[in-house]
Amino acid sequence: MSELHDELDRAVFTAYGWDELADQLVGRPGATTPWPEKPEDQLEAEEELLQRLVNLNHQRAAEEAQGKIHWLRPDYQAPDETPEQTKLHTGKRDKPAKPAAAAPSTKKIAWPKTLQAQIRAVRDQLATTPMDAQTPAAQFKRKPEKSVTQVLDALAELGMVKQDEAGGFRIREN
Repeated sequence: MSELHDELDRAVFTAYGWDELADQLVGRPGATTPWPEKPEDQLEAEEELLQRLVNLNHQRAAEEAQGKIHWLRPDYQAPDETPEQTKLHTGKRDKPAKPAAAAPSTKKIAWPKTLQAQIRAVRDQLATTPMDAQTPAAQFKRKPEKSVTQVLDALAELGMVKQDEAGGFRIREN
């Protein structure tokens, strides 16, 4: 039975064009679960997979904000629409498309408690568009601008983000 699961997993990785991740993840114990004896290469591959999925999600959200929808069955789901074929960008660390003037969310969320979750929250916001420290801080309750600035400075020091002359931060591209 596990061979069927592995075969399906490989087919999904191939459909996305991520065969090199399949080689690192399919059939390995503890896949995408917190397992203490997980090898470093597997942890890195899982992080890469999650980052690619987040990037693809941001890309799709930006396209939908612009009115572009990728129908699975256009003849059935949107028979009156003119089909528009766009390239699916699934490559390594693709930069997500910028959303078209999306209305800012008015519902603020709590600033994460752990450093790891804070880093993830800031990186996820930077994945959509470059921004200064005040912009992501404003998305959280009690505007944790000092903490956001510390996370951005640390990410810049690690080479994961870069800051432009105007003070805006962006994800560093490989």
